[in-house]
Amino acid sequence: MTGAPHIPVLLDEVVAALEPAPGAVIVDATFGAGGYSRRLLDAGATVHAFDRDPDAIFAGRGWEEARATPPRLVLHPRRFSEMVAALGEAGVSRVDGIVMDIGVSSMQLDQPARGFAFAAEGPLDMRMGQDGPSAADFVNTAGEGDIADVLFRYGEERQSRRVARAIVAARPLTTTTELAQVVRKALGHNPRHKGPGAPKDPATRSFQAIRIHVNAELEELEQGLFAAEHLLAGGGRLAVVSFHSLEDRIVKQFLREASGATAAGSRHLPQAAAGAAPTFAHVAKAVRPSDAEIARNPRSRSAILRAATRTDAPPRERKAA
Repeated sequence: MTGAPHIPVLLDEVVAALEPAPGAVIVDATFGAGGYSRRLLDAGATVHAFDRDPDAIFAGRGWEEARATPPRLVLHPRRFSEMVAALGEAGVSRVDGIVMDIGVSSMQLDQPARGFAFAAEGPLDMRMGQDGPSAADFVNTAGEGDIADVLFRYGEERQSRRVARAIVAARPLTTTTELAQVVRKALGHNPRHKGPGAPKDPATRSFQAIRIHVNAELEELEQGLFAAEHLLAGGGRLAVVSFHSLEDRIVKQFLREASGATAAGSRHLPQAAAGAAPTFAHVAKAVRPSDAEIARNPRSRSAILRAATRTDAPPRERKAA
């Protein structure tokens, strides 16, 4: 891991939403640098922390709470979509709170060798778990149509077909800077437009889309929300921080359906049957960072926190994909 600081987003608001108490069992579904876990542990809770990134798990093993007997920080080197099975193996069937901080972490973005960003040259990787097919595998082997679909669906890139055509023509691509240059050229980007007020680098949308695809991030989020519904005890709190509209849309729709505010369902999330008791209540109004937080941590700018409380109703049946 690098020495780059990681600042947890909406930290006070997340802790307030979870209301941790001594003896509570809380899941930090996206451990990262442990910013949320630290505050939850300080409040006296036992934390089960998940992260698919082995670097994050390795760093967490040095924490005093992870080495205590019994440990108050239990680390799970797994995807958070697997938390029902993982906690079952640990003898935990119900928890008092779950926090999820969706998307790529600052540590991953700030390490060129991980290939998530194009500010510095690095291998075209983007794998959160450091296993499975990489971004390079995808852009160098996928069909032009498949690449265009990913760029449009996950990056909301209006010129997705033009960019996909340029990517295929430039193959093989091996570094982040190579890919960024191909995207910029395809979109007619003027590199002289820099500084405050300059438009966002057009490569950003494509990098976001490819990263989401490589890590199946939206599918993970849907499965993680479903897992949270099964794990939370009545009165348990769910807090989810997302960073772009695709993620927030999933969270917002999930809480609407689970609280009985709408009967419409998505392809994957469970749908309430007619007359079924809501599984979540007290859905809080979306919370965004203050101007002061954004000034301290510009990466928090697009963050949105949504929180709700689990009812005593049994979990809904999940629809088949």
